[in-house]
Amino acid sequence: MTHIVHPYAHRLGIIRDWKSRWFGAKDDYKKFLKGDILIRKFLEKRLRGSYVAGTEIERNAKTFRILIKTARPGMVIGRAGEGSVKLKNDILKEAFRLKLDIPKDFKLDIEEVRSPEGNASVVSEMVCEGLEKRLPFRMVLKQTIEKIMANRDVKGARIAISGRLGGAEMARYEQIRRGGIPLQTFRADIDFAKNTARLPYGAIGVKVWIYKGQIFADTKKKLVAPEAQPFQ
Repeated sequence: MTHIVHPYAHRLGIIRDWKSRWFGAKDDYKKFLKGDILIRKFLEKRLRGSYVAGTEIERNAKTFRILIKTARPGMVIGRAGEGSVKLKNDILKEAFRLKLDIPKDFKLDIEEVRSPEGNASVVSEMVCEGLEKRLPFRMVLKQTIEKIMANRDVKGARIAISGRLGGAEMARYEQIRRGGIPLQTFRADIDFAKNTARLPYGAIGVKVWIYKGQIFADTKKKLVAPEAQPFQ
């Protein structure tokens, strides 16, 4: 058995915060967890193609807040805010259909991602979009990683895809890598995302790792070491 862990979950409580934040939810843990998972699945389908970088959920006894981070806020908000109002109503309808408990004080906030090429979720969607357009997979990988490395903050990146690449009968695994990615270093700021490209002949899995330097607790700033060393 390999000892592979999720790069985001591995750093929770060290340099990462939880994507779901609840207050006073000791007795409702199971109900809140189920609700968050179903809402995230709904938003993933509903906002496909909007380059969503992440969804954060905050709850307490009387309020409920969803923060959507996207590289294309105009597509989500719409003209004069029509899109965000419609999305909010759709979430409430879906919650009613699934019998989820949502407080009356429900807020939906949309935040713009300043550097989309430095966000793993957005990059994974870009790769999926290229594959679904039937572009050559090697060209998609090469062009995408060049866009990532053109960003000043990025110190290393890796993109891996697996499945029936190029429509081949037998599935295989391909990856491209630039720079360093110290996965065992807790203070390393590594963004990770998984996605799936749906093609007529089958699904292709996409994984993206982006390394943006190291975060030190005393300064709360990202600093880059010349060589990534294991955490001691």
